[in-house]
Amino acid sequence: MEKSMTRGTAKRYQVLIADDEPIIREGIRDCVNWTALGMEVAGEAEDGEEALELAVRLGIDILLVDMNMPFMNGIELIRRLREERPECRCLIISGHDEFTYAQEAVRLGVEDYILKPVDAEQLHTALSRLGHRLDEERKRAAYVEQAAEQIQRNIPLLRQRFCLEWLEGQHTGKDVMEQLAFLHLPSRAPVQIGVVRWPAVETRQAIMRENDRQLFLFAAENIIAELLEDRPHVLFRDANGLIGMCLWEEAPETIGASIEQVIGSYLNIAVHTHVERNAGGLEGAIDAFRVCRDSVYGESQLSPLVRRARQLIQEGYADRGLTLETLASRLQVSAVYLSRVLKKELNDSFVTLVTRARIRKAVQLLDSTTLSILDIAERTGYDSQHYFSTAFKKTMGVSPAQYRKGGRNGINTLEQE
Repeated sequence: MEKSMTRGTAKRYQVLIADDEPIIREGIRDCVNWTALGMEVAGEAEDGEEALELAVRLGIDILLVDMNMPFMNGIELIRRLREERPECRCLIISGHDEFTYAQEAVRLGVEDYILKPVDAEQLHTALSRLGHRLDEERKRAAYVEQAAEQIQRNIPLLRQRFCLEWLEGQHTGKDVMEQLAFLHLPSRAPVQIGVVRWPAVETRQAIMRENDRQLFLFAAENIIAELLEDRPHVLFRDANGLIGMCLWEEAPETIGASIEQVIGSYLNIAVHTHVERNAGGLEGAIDAFRVCRDSVYGESQLSPLVRRARQLIQEGYADRGLTLETLASRLQVSAVYLSRVLKKELNDSFVTLVTRARIRKAVQLLDSTTLSILDIAERTGYDSQHYFSTAFKKTMGVSPAQYRKGGRNGINTLEQE
């Protein structure tokens, strides 16, 4: 019943009869109930060249072909059809019961081989069998097309799930590359990994309505996406509401602070953000994600004062006038008190935090630009190239010039701090 419905509603299969004898073509056309088979004769041809031209132009599905025709014999016609219309099915009708013909026909994937004079019942059976095969193929093609459309609709969701599973270590090596290609993502490692955490979503989870929780997280993702602008990226979320970021084009180093500030301003919620450069390829992305996650969970132990101080340092490291006193003044606390809480909570001094921010930016500029050492020194807040080189070597273990030539001692330590 299902097959008859398929035939009744689908477009009829187009049939071409190719034989140099008009009486044979007429006999084939008249001895078959084409409508009952879900087929119709779209054309006839008296030689191989005409048959090839008609088959391509009319979009023929089934070709009934004689072996011996002028200009182009049946085997050559079938061979050419395999190149120009490979979906066309061929059924040979021949007056020659020759093994070589049959052997070549099998090699070319011919559906059936019927000898003249044509027996109407045998031809009807062969065409019916072929029609059923085409019906099944048509249904399979429809299922595949439907699946492909469904996958395309779900690509954003599939990207999110893949990135979460990948960065949690569930995909590695060749599997990652295949998934990136399948999901139409850049076929290289992301240059930055980030994490945004809203602590309140965990502490209030028992009393917060799920709709409200999802609404805030969705709004936060929209804000992050706008701040990332047109950079290739994927945002994803884990079961605890942690928002992850994969970026294939580097965002400004202040992106983390910007995310916190804008989300706080628009949604009136406090989030913790950490963005990590990924210099370790596909496997390095997993490590970077772990660093980001550990960092944002550690953030909840920091006081608002220290978090704000660190944000201002990350934003203003290039200002040569940035001092402990000017920072303390902006935060409306004493320099002594600020120095003490920075050391207590971050285990670092103000000078160390500023130096680290400046050297991190210098490393990025050395990696990605051809700026002179002097220009980089000026852009990272140093009064002189000598002072910059001294600070760089003390932090990285090599001079800026040596680093640019390939000496990367200490880079992993710096990136994870």
